[in-house]
Amino acid sequence: MRKGTFSCIDGHTCGNPVRLITSGHPNLRGDTMSEKRQHFMAEFDWIRQALMFEPRGHDMMSGSFIYPPTTCDGDASILFVETSGCLPMCGHGTIGTVTFALEQGLIQPTHNNKLKLDTPAGRVDVEYLMEDGSVKWVKLFNVPAYLAHENVMIEVPELGSLKVDVSYGGNFYIIVEPQPNFPGIEHWNAAQILKHSPTVRDVINQTLQCIHPLDATVNGASHVLWTGQPKHADSSAANAVFYGDKAIDRSPCGTGTSARMAQLFAKGRLQVGQSFVHESYIGSQFVGCIEGVTEVAGKSAILPSIRGWSKVTGTSNISVDDSDPYAFGFQVI
Repeated sequence: MRKGTFSCIDGHTCGNPVRLITSGHPNLRGDTMSEKRQHFMAEFDWIRQALMFEPRGHDMMSGSFIYPPTTCDGDASILFVETSGCLPMCGHGTIGTVTFALEQGLIQPTHNNKLKLDTPAGRVDVEYLMEDGSVKWVKLFNVPAYLAHENVMIEVPELGSLKVDVSYGGNFYIIVEPQPNFPGIEHWNAAQILKHSPTVRDVINQTLQCIHPLDATVNGASHVLWTGQPKHADSSAANAVFYGDKAIDRSPCGTGTSARMAQLFAKGRLQVGQSFVHESYIGSQFVGCIEGVTEVAGKSAILPSIRGWSKVTGTSNISVDDSDPYAFGFQVI
């Protein structure tokens, strides 16, 4: 039988939802969060489906579980769940999870204003500012990001030829910059992004291998990052990130911002230490920065940081009972 009650803290990071699940954690096998992620996907994906999809969630829903650290010096571990799956890393989810957990006393930092987090993608360090019990901002130092494939030409039905890059920032992102068959997100509506993104993703995954060289379980291009002109004068760039089956990230996307900075650095368009203010489809902003350079299996990579904010919108107790024909959720596509 598959049933249970899950307590949740709901909120958003710069507009995109975060549901921190604070009870009902399944016991996961593995020495690392990558191994625990594999166990969760194999045996407990019904929990993700029940809590992320309708009628308890929606197409944009994103969530997380906090687990004990898997490293000797870690403060906590995070498992990410959302409509698109159980992600290796989620930037907006990390910012929301840290904010909610600190404000509710669910994580006790070893050092003031700093955390060491274990994620399926690797170690993510965090700095934050907390005043009067409220977290004002969270800055995460993400896993190394790199440009995986450059200047790939693809044919997209009903759209035509596109030149794209594929970059890794915790997930693999297909980056589409303005060109003859794509004028930029400022000229497209959400329906056009939702229409063409699944096809672009399918074509790339049929054409290229997107596998992390240090963890083969991190594979496949899962997100499409469309770019264009920002709305705000202080933004460096703007994006609309597609994920899942029909979701557009309302935040600037943390792993997407990391992937974008890695792409721009590889092309000589962004320098170490340079501020990168990334704008979402709704105009919210993350502040990114390339903190340094490194290598991933001999490939040049960056050490990205992302700063953003989150707000709690409420709490809930969600019941799942497999006698309910819609216990494990559904989508209306």
